[in-house]
Amino acid sequence: MVRPVIGITTSRRSGWRIFPLMALNVWMAGGRARRWTDRAPAHVADVDGVIVGGGDDISPDLYGGQVVTSARLDPGRDALERRLVLEAFDQGLPVMGICRGSQMLNVALGGTLHQDAYDAYRDSDRHRTILPRKTVLIAPGTRLAAVAGGAPMKVNALHSQAVDRLGRGLRVAARDRGGMIQAIERVRDPFAIGVQWHPEHLFYARRQQGLFRALVAAAKASRQRRSQMQRVDAGAE
Repeated sequence: MVRPVIGITTSRRSGWRIFPLMALNVWMAGGRARRWTDRAPAHVADVDGVIVGGGDDISPDLYGGQVVTSARLDPGRDALERRLVLEAFDQGLPVMGICRGSQMLNVALGGTLHQDAYDAYRDSDRHRTILPRKTVLIAPGTRLAAVAGGAPMKVNALHSQAVDRLGRGLRVAARDRGGMIQAIERVRDPFAIGVQWHPEHLFYARRQQGLFRALVAAAKASRQRRSQMQRVDAGAE
């Protein structure tokens, strides 16, 4: 079977560094990657699934919040990614959000963010490293638990924002030990999952590979017009 194409959004400034690593993860999972930025055409009709990658903070203008002085914004990318998420769902394509991408998934579906996550969650461990030093607790019975295992997970952390009020059709899939939301997911087709950490940097970890495998499995099911959730669940068994 031809590998499904996964469109990956990246920053104009730093995407050239991270895209090869994202593409490697997608290839290892059975797909092939296409890079998108806000300076070139990006159409969901050209792909079978979408990854919204990490990067700068999301503007609070998208959800009625107040900007903090430390925020670094990218309004062009905000507009691109919000459009792509909504179009992907309209076309029944699976979506994975990574860090900023998880936040965009939530915002695009009507949710809100904590602009300063660690001010809102004073008991959360504050790490800023690509090394897996932060512990997240996976909610039992979630799809995240099925594809990556239900035991506490060591992840990396580079974020300053976090999900506050959930968007439409989403549920919490993981929190850290201080209660901050670390993963969200849809409960029905099309498949969508968002993680606050950066699994692309942890490509050597089987549990992180499970996230990319789930997305590619859902993309294959979408191409065949079959149930994405059933395909993901079958692969997790």
